[in-house]
Parts: sequence; C-alpha cells; structure tokens
Amino acid sequence: MIMGQLTILPKHFWTGKDANGETRDPMKTTMEPPLGSGPYRVKTVRPGRSISFERVDDYWGKDLPVNKGMWNFDELRFDSYRDMTVAFESFKAGNLDFWNETSSKNWAMAYDFPAVRNGEVKREEIKLDRVMPMQAFVMNLRRPQFQDRRVRQALNLAFNFEWANKNLFYGQYERVGSYFQNSELAAPAALPEGRELEILETVRGDVPEEVFTTVHRNPTNKDQMEMRNNLRNAVKLLREAGWQVKDGKLTNTKTGQKMTVEFLLVSPLFERIVQPYIRNLDRLGIDSSIRLVDSAQYTRRLNNFDYDMVVGNFAQSESPGNEQRDYWGSEAAGREGSTNLIGIKDQAIDKLIDYVIFAKDREELVAATRALDRVLLWNDFVVPQWFSPNSRIAYWNRYDKPETLPGLTPGFLQVWWYDKDKAQSAGEQAEVR
Repeated sequence: MIMGQLTILPKHFWTGKDANGETRDPMKTTMEPPLGSGPYRVKTVRPGRSISFERVDDYWGKDLPVNKGMWNFDELRFDSYRDMTVAFESFKAGNLDFWNETSSKNWAMAYDFPAVRNGEVKREEIKLDRVMPMQAFVMNLRRPQFQDRRVRQALNLAFNFEWANKNLFYGQYERVGSYFQNSELAAPAALPEGRELEILETVRGDVPEEVFTTVHRNPTNKDQMEMRNNLRNAVKLLREAGWQVKDGKLTNTKTGQKMTVEFLLVSPLFERIVQPYIRNLDRLGIDSSIRLVDSAQYTRRLNNFDYDMVVGNFAQSESPGNEQRDYWGSEAAGREGSTNLIGIKDQAIDKLIDYVIFAKDREELVAATRALDRVLLWNDFVVPQWFSPNSRIAYWNRYDKPETLPGLTPGFLQVWWYDKDKAQSAGEQAEVR
C-alpha cells in the first residue's frame, strides 16, 4: 500500500534541459509545467490566481476498467482566494461551480439566496464511509502545566460540546470518541479482550490502569447541572495535581506558577468556538487567551512547537502504519516540523506503534490499532472536538453524478459530468427571469 502511494516522477524530465536549454534543478521552483502521466496536463497558470488543466486525449490509462466513467471534464480550473467569504460570494455569483462547505454556521444560514431558492444551486449531504480524523484541542506536553494527566482530564471536563453543538453548530456534529473514529480500528465500547488484550498486557504498568478496567468516554453536558458537576470534578482533579485557586488565579502550590493557556489560532472562525470554552476555564481560575496569527506565522510556530494549545487534526487511513511514529512517536517529539504536535514521549506508546507497523495480517493490525487507540485516549492528550459523517456540498445545477458515489469523497472531479440538458434548462430559466 505504501509503494502504491509513492509518486513516480520521470527522471529524464527533471534531469534534462528546460525551455531555455539549461539543465533543470529539481530543488528550485519553476513555472514550467512538469511532465506527468495522469489524465490531465497543466494548461495555463496565473500565479496566485488560478491554474487550469486540460484532459489528455490519448491518456494511456483511459481504457483501463478502473478508469471507466471517470475524468469526464475537458478542462478543470482551480481559482485561488485569500478570503473564504469572497470565495463564497464568487460561488454565489456563478464564477465557481462546486463548493465544499466546512462551516456548520454557513450551511445553516448562508444558503438563502436566489439561485438556491429557484433550484439553480443544489445542496446535498453525502454520507462518507471513511475513518474520521481526531480533531481536537491539542495540549503541548512540552509546556509544564500540561504534563500531569489530571490537568488534561480537567481541561476536557471544562469543554461543553453539547452546548457548542446546539448553539454554534446547529446540531450538525457528533463528538469524536476515538483516534480512528467511524471504523473497525476504533477501540470498542467494551473492555479489551483477545489479541488486543494480549498486546496491552505487554505494556501493563506503563499505561493508565483504566485501560484494562474502564471504557473511555468523553464527559457529557446534557444540562447545566451536569456542567457544574463536571467543573467540580475538574477542580478536584486540579487540586490532586497540586493546583489551587489563589487570589482568583489557579496556582501551583509548589512552584507558585499561575496556570495560563494561550490558544493559537489561524482561522477567525474558531474564535467563536474557543470563547465559550475560555469562559469555563476562567471559572476554574485558568488565565486563558486567544492569539490569532497569519498562516505563515502559524506554520512557523507549529513547526517549532511554540504554543500552549492548537486545533489539531490527525487524519487516518483504513490501514495505519509508519505515519503513527510521526504522530505519537518519541523521536518525532523533538523533530522540528513533525506532526507530533502533542509532544508525546512514551516508551509504551512507541511499543504499541511497532505492533501496528509490523502487524502480519489484518486481524493483527486491527487489534494493535485498537490497543493504541485505547492507550492514547486514556492518556487524555487532547480535548476531542467533533466530526461530521457527511460531506456538505453545493453545486450549480448543470452537473450530474452516478447513483453510487465513492465512499471516501463526493468525487466531483473524478466521476461527475457536465449535463448539457440541465445547463440549457438553467439558461432558459435565467432568460425568463
């Protein structure tokens, strides 16, 4: 599977001569379209604005069974926008054909415009059958205030997902409860048994005991009473970890350090989500703040692990492997630019990762991944956020699609096609108006 994911590049192109007769340097950027072997080739590039691709008429793989019914558009153009609001306005005006909606607020509130009301723009929710990522508030264990698991548990207790889902997300999301959500790889809602238990026994004593005795579940807040109970439990955990409120601020009883948490954000959309969470943290005496930065600064601080908390998204495949080392492995914790955003350095987790990587069959892989999932959950490294089992899409009604879509994506570029009859009908409706 790993070999199949590798991109094959034509050596003769990258070591040959360019249009000016000079030897190409593959380490330098260039505006010269590279030689490819897919169904499309680069047609035109407008730097910073758009890139267009044209279909290759004599594409070598067009008659292969795997490609039947695919790649139906003669030309594809991807437009670039610096601002999502401007991009959406462009979609509403008909300049963009397809829109993948990632904002629950927009999905609920932003589609009351003429083209939707008269049927020119269609909206659909496409159910996905894939592993959902662990999206979460990530605590940086390189910071001293997060190194005690009880502190991390308290921070999870302070997050009111149910309130956010009702008041901010219009009930469109479910709470993430696994690092391998929506798949057989997720730890079952039962105590470990069989091969999974055998694997976990090899790290017993080096992982939280709850791994063997209790099914991990996120705290719930069905009403204000439950929220108050959760906050009381959070206070208890913080006290056990050596933190008490002094002069209104949560203070470490040994060092005198004040508990502070800065949320590093790159998207303004998350401010409205973090603010209610901060109010609950303030009730615990935690001095919390938001730092909104541009994408360049965000990337730099992420690569250097210069943050308290960030929003992380750990995507997984149906067949996890050596990428787990980059997510949770000890070596990656100190390597600049790795995806071990949490800063995990744990020999037991390293051992479980090896079980995943060196699994000899599917049964072994599933058991090892479930064991890893269970241990990650019980270490409370993150405050899990949410996921949607559906992809929310909007498109101008001049396109059609097969009855059965791919399980991992709506497949707009791959399996949809341009419908001349629909386009003509839409044009006639426009003339009538």
